[in-house]
Amino acid sequence: MSNSRFSGLIPPIITPMRGRDRLDRAGLDRLVNHLIDGGVHGVFVLGTTGEAPSLSHAFQREMVSQTLQAVGGRVPVLVGITDTSFVESLELAYFAAEKGADALVLSTPYYFPAGQTELRYYADELVPELPLPVMLYNIPSLTKVAFEIETLDYLTKHERIVGLKDSGGDLGYFARALELKKKRPDWSILIGPEASLAESLRLGGDGGVAGGANIYPNLFVSLYEAVTGNGDWEVLQRQVETLQGIYDIGKYASRYVKGTKCAVSLIGICEDHLADPFHSFRPEDRERLAEVLRTVESAREGWQLGYSLATGQR
Repeated sequence: MSNSRFSGLIPPIITPMRGRDRLDRAGLDRLVNHLIDGGVHGVFVLGTTGEAPSLSHAFQREMVSQTLQAVGGRVPVLVGITDTSFVESLELAYFAAEKGADALVLSTPYYFPAGQTELRYYADELVPELPLPVMLYNIPSLTKVAFEIETLDYLTKHERIVGLKDSGGDLGYFARALELKKKRPDWSILIGPEASLAESLRLGGDGGVAGGANIYPNLFVSLYEAVTGNGDWEVLQRQVETLQGIYDIGKYASRYVKGTKCAVSLIGICEDHLADPFHSFRPEDRERLAEVLRTVESAREGWQLGYSLATGQR
């Protein structure tokens, strides 16, 4: 793990909004400080939790610029550049580099599903032109295409590729991806699904990109530290599993982003505006989600609370 460039807890931050295509800069500042005070090891902007595909290109750039300004060099910043357009991905990469980002995150192009041969060609063309190290991002549930293990093995030849964030939900795949570190010991292999963080670390993973850390960063950092330090991690794991209840509210796939943004709003960091076509939870669902947070907060053990339902300003 010490050989990896990126490790620990690198949350995919939400995009605080004041309305359509309007960034909540004050909310973003509060969120960034909340995460860094909670001990995170980096932040990932313009990921799935950040609603990146729903944001205008101008808004994406504003989010990148303002996040880097808010972070102020305190932790590494990774920027998602996935787009249906090769040129837009490349231009956003150069913008991020100009503003001071540390690395890029690239998933498979979506809408037209690419074959694995096409995906290799795409990476062969794009990666050498990128100005920063890049983490690959496997999330086939949304892009319709996975980075198959054979394709990842092929892509180890690119020195600029420094690892993988896996949100596929298959720990067998994750374990096979870890085998690639024999070829590239500098690669970081990070897990997306937060309930699998502990197990992924026990398999030899390097950390997690946990959306729930937007709410309780110290909980996830404490779990990471407990597992990697051979501490008592089971209680923390149960609290993380309890928190998963916020994703069971609502019946659409958007409930993951809705749940995270609603929770962050309930602890007073920012409002819960979502990018179109999605809308925030209704009052009855907000109350159901608040009850999940109360359960987590009442059972906290081994981690500091920070913002909470009790201290939130909303």
